[in-house]
Amino acid sequence: MSSRRASFLDGARTVAPVMVGIVPFGLVAGAAAVRVGLSGLHAVGLSVLVFAGASQLAAIELLGENAPAAVVVVTILVINLRMTMYSASLAPYLQEFSTRWRAGMAYVLTDQAYALSVTEFRADESVDRKWYYLGTAVPLWVVWQICTVIGVVVGARVPESLPLEFAVPLTFLAILVPTITDSPSAVAAGVGGSIAVIGAGLPLNLGLITGAVTGVVAGLVVETGWFR
Repeated sequence: MSSRRASFLDGARTVAPVMVGIVPFGLVAGAAAVRVGLSGLHAVGLSVLVFAGASQLAAIELLGENAPAAVVVVTILVINLRMTMYSASLAPYLQEFSTRWRAGMAYVLTDQAYALSVTEFRADESVDRKWYYLGTAVPLWVVWQICTVIGVVVGARVPESLPLEFAVPLTFLAILVPTITDSPSAVAAGVGGSIAVIGAGLPLNLGLITGAVTGVVAGLVVETGWFR
């Protein structure tokens, strides 16, 4: 088995290119929080507590629209439902570790850490799974928090004309496209994305929620063959 240090560094090296896309994403999250009226302390606290880019941005937008707290919480939960599937997928590889370790690893779980780790676990059984996973997840957490703080500090000075918002969908596309490897995932991505775009004008971010739920259902229908 690879050493802890070697596995951690392998994970960190693998995730390094991905962090390039995280930088503008984190800056947008920090700047957006300031723009909707959150204090710097609240913005950083939200980033540390939620630590989930898409739901964090959705929550900021809803808070800026004075949406009810229940709507904000439900939106975060729906967007992060995919983490439940990620956790279930990773569980067989991490079941040997204590509950304390698994709880800590769950906190830093992201799309990127999941995709990179599960790919490595399937390809190399000799890797130290815990430390490889932490090597992918912890640098992302650190960079995200630093970028969020920078976004909070300089957010008010960023011109409105600077389209930082494009970093968010571009980052997700970079993550999404390599994971579309079969018909169910292609259908889920196509249906979910289409519905989200069509419903973009719905209040309280309902278009995003509807797209996420519809995409998951469509992918399940194709995977299980319910339509046959």
